[in-house]
Amino acid sequence: MDQYILILTLIGIAIFSMVWMPKISEFTGVSYSIFFVFLGFLLYLFIPDYLPNPLPQENESITLHLTELIVIISIMGTGIKIDRPFSVKAWASPLKLIAVTMILCIITATLLGYYYLGLGLASATLLGAILAPTDPVLASDVQVGPPNEEGRSETKFALTSEAGINDGVAFPFTWLAICIGFSLSGKEVSFLEWFTYDLLYRIFAGLIVGYIIGKSIGYLIFKIAAKYKILKTRDGLLAIAATLVVYGIAELIHGYGFIAVFVCAITLRHYEKGNHYHDELHSFTDQIERSLLCILLIVFGGSLAMGVLEKLTWEMVLFSLSFLLIVRPLFGWLALSNSKIDLREKLAIGFFGIRGMGSVFYLAFAFSKFDFEYQDELWATVIFTILVSIIMHGFTANPVMKRIAYLDFKNSKQPV
Repeated sequence: MDQYILILTLIGIAIFSMVWMPKISEFTGVSYSIFFVFLGFLLYLFIPDYLPNPLPQENESITLHLTELIVIISIMGTGIKIDRPFSVKAWASPLKLIAVTMILCIITATLLGYYYLGLGLASATLLGAILAPTDPVLASDVQVGPPNEEGRSETKFALTSEAGINDGVAFPFTWLAICIGFSLSGKEVSFLEWFTYDLLYRIFAGLIVGYIIGKSIGYLIFKIAAKYKILKTRDGLLAIAATLVVYGIAELIHGYGFIAVFVCAITLRHYEKGNHYHDELHSFTDQIERSLLCILLIVFGGSLAMGVLEKLTWEMVLFSLSFLLIVRPLFGWLALSNSKIDLREKLAIGFFGIRGMGSVFYLAFAFSKFDFEYQDELWATVIFTILVSIIMHGFTANPVMKRIAYLDFKNSKQPV
């Protein structure tokens, strides 16, 4: 059997099935992520010799770049579909989730990793940094729909905007873990430099680059193109091009590309907000994202079949379950406790802290910069946490979101 042709065929079948998967998920109430993970597990269980090695620790460079690509495309798509203009008041929910929930999750996971799992300080800090951000890739079931969709809920807005922001904001803490690793290994490290450069400068650079490029692209396609027909376009490919350009420029000046992509997407989205071209941009990014996602989920399922969880212990299992079922929901509720959001929405926002491809990217990135201890244990813990999140949130997201939407609609019909 020709391995290359087999792989092409399987990729084609997977992407072909993805065309209908969102509708199937809506009908069954089960996220399509579960189907593709299960498919990958079966494929690698029965024909592993004909498929590429799926273990992330043995393919860190490929893992790093594929997850990086899908995350930035997902962030662009996330930003394009957010209709709410930015202001501190209007975006209070996601900003609280970043400032309170994410930071407390990092601290708690670090302490649990150090004292409960017995990891070194650098590895424990890394574990906290990579598990704290929610994932924009696997969270489509709990996010807002396409641009200009009516009936936006606060729950979906909070989860969508949080996922768009926190992948970039978590980056400084990954660098903090790397700095701690170098410091403990005897190399001279300046934590003041980490604070001023990795935390302040790189976030600020990402914000500025994203805003300038977002404004520039908006001016080009909505103002200049309106005057010169040769420049007029309705091609959704522009969204992917913008993603790569803004990410590349931000990284070239050592800013955080994730932040730049999200700010660019939000800025572009609110340039002639009612223009239907935004629908084309969102639709194209969504199709590319789902095409990549089905492949990565199959590989993820394959890694389970090939033993990525061999180092998993009961302590790691309890850590992951505690993080997903107690730590994230508790701190999510705490961040929003003073908000005027309905209690059921606060609970839903806290519960749906989905973990996914962003965590895989951060782990591969950190390992490419420093030789951390307990690498196999970290892979096992993170992959198991993502697996539990896929299953737990995959079965509950659709019915919970439908229930919240129904209650919101019912309450809106009540006489005042």
